Amino acid sequence: MFTVCCGLMMTTPCMAQDVNIEFYTPNIVHVVKGKPTKTLVITAKPENVKTVRKGNTWMSSELTVKQDVNGSLTFLTAAGKVLLREKNGDVMKARQTFLLDKDEPIYGLGTIQNGKMNRRGEHKRMEQSNLEDFQNVLQSVKGWGIYWDNYSPTQFDDDVDGMTFASEVGEGIDYYFMYGGSADGVIALMRHLTGDVPMFPLWTYGFWQSKERYKTAAETESVVDRYRELQVPLDGIIQDWQYWGSNYLWNAMDFLSEDFTDGPQMIKNVHAKHAHFMISIWASFGPQTQQFRELSEKGLLLPIETWPQSGLSHIWPPRMDYPSGVKVYDAFSPVARAIYWKYLKTLYNYGTDAWWMDSTDPDFFNPRESDYEHKVTGGTWRSLRNAFPLETVRGIYQSQRKDYPNSSKRVFIMTRSSYAGQQHYGSNMWSGDVASSWDMLRKQVPAGLSFSLTGNPNFNTDIGGFFCNAYNTKGPGSAPQNPQYQELYVRWMQYGLFAPVFRSHGADAPREIWQFGKKGEPVYDAIEKMIRLRYRLIPYLYSTAWQVTSQNGSYMRPLFSDFVDDKKVWEMTDELMFGQSILATPIVNPLYTEEQIIKEDAMTGWDRNNVKMKEIKNEDVDWSQTKTVTKYLPQGTDWYDFWTNERRKGGQFVAIQTTLDRVPMFVRTGSILPLGPEMQYVGEKSWDSLELRVYPGSDGSFVLYEDEGDSYNYEKGVYSTITFQWNDKMRTLTIGARQGSYPGMLQKRQFIIVLPDGQHQTISYEGKELQVNL
Repeated sequence: MFTVCCGLMMTTPCMAQDVNIEFYTPNIVHVVKGKPTKTLVITAKPENVKTVRKGNTWMSSELTVKQDVNGSLTFLTAAGKVLLREKNGDVMKARQTFLLDKDEPIYGLGTIQNGKMNRRGEHKRMEQSNLEDFQNVLQSVKGWGIYWDNYSPTQFDDDVDGMTFASEVGEGIDYYFMYGGSADGVIALMRHLTGDVPMFPLWTYGFWQSKERYKTAAETESVVDRYRELQVPLDGIIQDWQYWGSNYLWNAMDFLSEDFTDGPQMIKNVHAKHAHFMISIWASFGPQTQQFRELSEKGLLLPIETWPQSGLSHIWPPRMDYPSGVKVYDAFSPVARAIYWKYLKTLYNYGTDAWWMDSTDPDFFNPRESDYEHKVTGGTWRSLRNAFPLETVRGIYQSQRKDYPNSSKRVFIMTRSSYAGQQHYGSNMWSGDVASSWDMLRKQVPAGLSFSLTGNPNFNTDIGGFFCNAYNTKGPGSAPQNPQYQELYVRWMQYGLFAPVFRSHGADAPREIWQFGKKGEPVYDAIEKMIRLRYRLIPYLYSTAWQVTSQNGSYMRPLFSDFVDDKKVWEMTDELMFGQSILATPIVNPLYTEEQIIKEDAMTGWDRNNVKMKEIKNEDVDWSQTKTVTKYLPQGTDWYDFWTNERRKGGQFVAIQTTLDRVPMFVRTGSILPLGPEMQYVGEKSWDSLELRVYPGSDGSFVLYEDEGDSYNYEKGVYSTITFQWNDKMRTLTIGARQGSYPGMLQKRQFIIVLPDGQHQTISYEGKELQVNL
């Protein structure tokens, strides 16, 4: 660590604060001015980095840091290319301004719901909420990134004066500058600082069904029964809130409602149907719960106003003359986290497979100054506010792994909020109670990509949007029979196909597939087609998951991650790479019905008194029509249409013929895409006869990853990989020798190799290297 004062070695007092510069790695620099943050996020320790100091310049093998006479820093590559400059900072206000190049795009910060990718010109107060979540991680198209280590609400501004972080609490400036050279490089460095991404269970990549809410155990179980009866694939069912009874028993973490007296048996029955069970838990407790009493006795409850505001759950708007008394717990306290887990183990021991952690922002209504100044463990509510989701999620992950070290269950948490580093604690974030509208669907694409760029790869969204009340033109719950909603839902599902978690959920109307019609009808068939395609893609998706864990990859990738030299993609918000091979170009505008403006947010959606849209009758919509959309194919490679196998040049906009049941998607040349069998649930059929689609045009490779599907044995090396390599000039596919093993591993299998021109060969494989000429 180096301490300098204004860049001058002086004996007289200096007006600027000392600057502490510490190289964590050759390409990560920790900068502190004033008092450092007591970090909750950084888990890495500084390496013994070889550095050279020349006056007010510090050099590693990858980075150079210079300080000018005013104390401001400039970050450069080892070759001397300027990456980023500080301008002015204010230590006592925890404020720092940086200077960017004039046309330099910057990305990240979190799930900002404004439809943009580039954060230039952004002015945003970053405080966790239902619909927007912030990680304080930013990166540039030039390959540098910043993590601003401060947990209080923070103002981000970019304007003519520069790019500024200004936090509400802090006695210093504390940030990490990272130079990764690319988007993937920055993500890798952020995970180096904060933790890698553990594997999720294989079954989590199947289809999930949920709604607000299944009101009885029998109803929850019946949904699984119906999917099995219809032979539509399903792997997860979610039980939302109020299985505990009244709001005064809020989040009691047990089946106390008279409609769920057979809750534990329900879970067993769900398992018997080859499905998995996730349950809603919250960061708050009702006054009649055991948790509330124990936490209250220890002073570990917050005085903030939170959801639900009224104790009367059946009345809306809330009756404030019957306050719920529900309070948020102090997740910053290890004692409080231990109490939380002690009671949650009841549900775990019933057989619960996964946690739906709602309101981890948490909901914070009508904030008062005294609320922000309330003392919590380690600081005040204001000083630690944004790290709340990290601490509550981390508490469950660490406790479950500690108490069940030999469990066959990997931790899987779905949470409504996230902070930097949360990728390390078994969590996937969804984007909150988004409204059902085309505008909101369009915003989900850049929101998910922006979240991924902060190092958190696991994102999903309520397919169809949470609030669909405006589409209930024929009465409550009728939206699935409204053509306007049907088209929106299908296109949202086609976008959801490319998320790590594929999950249908919402209020105001049920979303199960049979609500939209029956087999043989176009809307039903379009939904079923996407669910079936998802299951065929699972070998590709699970192998991508291994790349996320082992190589710091991402599922949802903005186009500039792979095609940074193509400036047309720098601000593209309606396309993404799904893993390394698939270009996803979801349709985010209506083609069969009219778009109407719908304005709802996380609170107004509950009012359910919207002005309804003009009704369109089913007979007025011809779903059989073929439509045309225009999409962009990035330059630097050719692309194959996934559906037609037509090859197209990159670097151009192309017109695509599409139908309701087809999402435009392309595969880059050199790709090797493994497709699994159709199945009703993950594990129903083995991968003993995988289809390998090979896309000629350039060399390529793919690593097929397999393990037991659950447990943490993979951390001990209990897994196998098979590397496929395509030599385009020789038109040879090399199937490498299998590496590693795990219990239950297939010893013999077939690969059905398919080319875009229809050629195919079936190859028997027993683990030894093979070469196939095509």
